[in-house]
Amino acid sequence: MYEGRTDLEPGMVLGHENLGIVAEVGNAVVKVSPGDRVCLPFNIGCGFCRNCEEGLTAFCLTVHPDPKMAGAAFGFAGMGPFWGGQAEYLRVPFGDFNCLRLPEDAQDKETDYVMLSDIFPTGWHCTRLADMRPGDSMVIYGAGPVGLMAAYSAMIQGASKVMIVDRHPDRLRLAEQIGAIPIDDSTGDPVEQVLDQTDGHGADKGCECVGYQAHDPQGHEDAAMTMNRLVDSVRFTGHIGVVGIFLPQDQNGPDELERQGKIAFDMGKFWFKGQKIGTGQANVKHYNRQLRDLIHQGRATPSWIVSHQLPLAEAESGYQHFDARDDGWTKVVLHP
Repeated sequence: MYEGRTDLEPGMVLGHENLGIVAEVGNAVVKVSPGDRVCLPFNIGCGFCRNCEEGLTAFCLTVHPDPKMAGAAFGFAGMGPFWGGQAEYLRVPFGDFNCLRLPEDAQDKETDYVMLSDIFPTGWHCTRLADMRPGDSMVIYGAGPVGLMAAYSAMIQGASKVMIVDRHPDRLRLAEQIGAIPIDDSTGDPVEQVLDQTDGHGADKGCECVGYQAHDPQGHEDAAMTMNRLVDSVRFTGHIGVVGIFLPQDQNGPDELERQGKIAFDMGKFWFKGQKIGTGQANVKHYNRQLRDLIHQGRATPSWIVSHQLPLAEAESGYQHFDARDDGWTKVVLHP
């Protein structure tokens, strides 16, 4: 959205990763009370439709005004009329369902708990889409916040080896901090580096955490690059999870396929290798309670990726630095 790749309603308040203190509640809210510290899933669910009841809250059948659509989100283009949290106040629909109440250490661990809104569950979701099991080797393309959280989630779940592909030294250094193996694709073919790490077989599982913004070290955008490299990097019959965004209408795409949200995917090799792919937004409500408890018990500290905390008035500067991939700008927390 920041790069103008989506249609955004003018004046819409952005911000889909939200944590705050409940100021007041409506008459229909019975569980959440003023003063509660809560974290909100970035995608909004009703809690009672077929998909929500099955834990597929990213695809709620109630909240989007377009009956042909499933799912909605705070402050996100094309995901309904709900404004986001980059403001002093935020209105939360279906408050009892969407508000995850936080324990007594919420103020001290605020930068950990805010990660429950999106990137920690999304990284976790990607490993689940890939059907990762303890002892599996995992390769992750993209060491942005979500890719780093996928690596972190894989480590927590007992991966035998985690490799993460990127070319930004600051992000690869962060990956090393949790025991992941950094693979710099600007120094050589990342597929060959993964094969070298896995005795020529490829990783058991793979995660795509880049999406349509993928580009080579020379700066040429190629939306299909990471998907095709994953097919090459993952072993025969391995699984791939995809949480990188491939938008239906990317107006800035370099060719007609990408402008339609399509990619030239190597279906032949994918079929020949007997691999499987899982895709889609994270069903945050399916994971956030358990991940909250990992944080509360000290088993997870996702705030290790936070590089800057800024007042809302400096949000523009934070966006500029992050979008430019400036060294050291890995995750920014804004305080209204």
